[in-house]
Amino acid sequence: MPPESEPPAAPGFSRSGRPPRPFASVIVTVRNEARHIADLLDSLVVQEQPFEVLVIDAESTDGTREIVRRYAASYPFIRLLERGGRRGEARNRGAREAQGQILAFIDGDCIANPFWLQQLRQALQGADVAAGKTIQIGYWAFEALGRVELDHRGYDVTFPSCNLGYWKDVFEAAGGFDDHFHTAEDIDLNFRAVDAGAKIAANEHAIVYHRARDTIGKFLKQAYWNGYGRKQLTLKHGNLWGQYSFRKMIKSQLNFWGLLRLGTASLGYVSAKIKEPRRA
Repeated sequence: MPPESEPPAAPGFSRSGRPPRPFASVIVTVRNEARHIADLLDSLVVQEQPFEVLVIDAESTDGTREIVRRYAASYPFIRLLERGGRRGEARNRGAREAQGQILAFIDGDCIANPFWLQQLRQALQGADVAAGKTIQIGYWAFEALGRVELDHRGYDVTFPSCNLGYWKDVFEAAGGFDDHFHTAEDIDLNFRAVDAGAKIAANEHAIVYHRARDTIGKFLKQAYWNGYGRKQLTLKHGNLWGQYSFRKMIKSQLNFWGLLRLGTASLGYVSAKIKEPRRA
């Protein structure tokens, strides 16, 4: 039996031999992030070693790759990879190339707190998956909107992949990201990891600042595809409505922008119901 100070390992996952400061592979997926990528890389190069940064570019046309190459010339631990397709495909490409024992996921429009990676490592010492605190920055009305949480077997599985850490063996055992998803591929991964017995630990000190959408059009597009992804989840995992807290959902969205987001997400949900086949 493990000591009381250490939670029991998930079935099929062994925590024995895991080092206190594991080598981390930071995986970033980008497409046309020339405005933001330098800010992210500046925030990553000061993180606690040892780590590498894998930037997977999905056919950018705005100079993103050139900026990453300049950073890679100064910091040998930064690598640029190219992979078209959806975010899940790109993240899986990064995971296959990763040399680290842990995978730390973040997005190209984010800025990491200097202690982000250190705090993810700390959370992973007693868990299989680590989720940090993501703070939205930008237009105040969009900043204030929270996640629509989905509880599964006692865990919130909606922690986003812009601030998420996995032991690599746990990620592989869960099957990685499902590249069929337009969005919600991170929720699906967390859902499957929990089904496999993984423990998710939240650490509010692992902070990432994520830029909220800066126009109403982009905000509504994001809401539509979020709703589309939620329906993809139900088509894959069955009826999930009983696992949502509607009281929390409505309370967190009870303003003009929140209700507009819910309404637009509903359109995406219905669209996926029409277009997407049910999955086993």
